[in-house]
Amino acid sequence: MKAIAWEYVQKSFKIESDAIKNAFSAIDQDAFSKAVDLIAHAERVGTSGCGHSGIACMHFAHSLCCIEIPSRFISPAEAVHGAAGFIKANDVMVFASRGGKTAELFPILDIVKEKGAHAISVTENLDSPLAHKSDIVIKMLVGPENDRYNSQGTSSFVVLSAIFDALQVALLEETGFKNEQFALIHPGGAVGERLNN
Repeated sequence: MKAIAWEYVQKSFKIESDAIKNAFSAIDQDAFSKAVDLIAHAERVGTSGCGHSGIACMHFAHSLCCIEIPSRFISPAEAVHGAAGFIKANDVMVFASRGGKTAELFPILDIVKEKGAHAISVTENLDSPLAHKSDIVIKMLVGPENDRYNSQGTSSFVVLSAIFDALQVALLEETGFKNEQFALIHPGGAVGERLNN
C-alpha cells in the first residue's frame, strides 16, 4: 500500500468520527419527535433515495421490520412503475437526499401527497425542493467526504445511517417493543441462538 493511501485511511476514520460527533447538533428535537410519532403510528412505511442514500434507506426499512413496523425500500425507478402502490393514505414515506434536489424522488413525493400519506425527508438542504414539499424535515449535517476530491458518499452515508439508527432506537422505546418479539422474528444466526436460549 502506498504511504499516501495509509494516510487517507487514518484521515477517513477521523473525518467520519468527527461527522458523527457534529451531526447531533443539527437535529431539531421537535421535528425528530414528530417523525417518530408519525412512523410509530403508521400502518406501513416506505423509504426511498438514490445512490448511497438509497442504500441507507434499504437498511432503515430492514431496521423498521426488525421492530415490527412493516416497511420496504421503494426504488425510485420502480416507484413510478407501480411500486408506489405500496403506500396508502396516512402511511409514511421517508426520503433521503443530501442536497434535497434528487429529481428521481419528486414524482414519488407527488404520488405520496396525492394519496394523503405523510412525507418525511432527511436532507442537509432545508431550502431544497424536497424539504419544502415534505411534512417533516430532519436536517443532516455533513462535513467533508473522506476522499481527496470530496465527492464520494462516505461521511454523508455514515451521518445518514446514524440518523436512521437513532430513529430506530427511539421507535423501539416509543412502541414498547420487547426483545421477546425480536426472538420470535429473528431465530436465525448467532443473535437468534442467543435470544432463544
